[in-house]
Amino acid sequence: MLINILIGLFLIVLTVMIQGYGTIVWLNYVSKHYVLLSPEKFLKKRFQVLVFSALFLLMLHFFEANLWAFVYYIHPSISEFETFEKSVYFSLVTFTTLGYGEITISSAHRLLAGFEAANGVLMLGWSTALMFTTVQYVFKISEEK
Repeated sequence: MLINILIGLFLIVLTVMIQGYGTIVWLNYVSKHYVLLSPEKFLKKRFQVLVFSALFLLMLHFFEANLWAFVYYIHPSISEFETFEKSVYFSLVTFTTLGYGEITISSAHRLLAGFEAANGVLMLGWSTALMFTTVQYVFKISEEK
């Protein structure tokens, strides 16, 4: 049990670092490429900012869930996942807290799945806040220009 707690905490720290770095990179990109545009050009590009922001955040989450899947797949005492695809599927369902249940993990390792679900809630909430901020930013800049 202790090893699963340590693995779970390590993965949470890693995904928080990835999310934090991704947030900084994306905000820097948006501020460099969109803030300096003329009012007319910005109005045409604001939809693009929102769509690319959502896609970037989804890619971050997919990467983070794949880290969990990789750990499930290589963990020596987890035998439920014969293929990496199955571990990715389980991880995505767990990360998003969807929890279909047709693929499960042994009771000895369910603690990891709980850690991943908590991690997913945190990361998805962070992304929701970032999207909300981006929407506010886009419309604030549009009104100013």
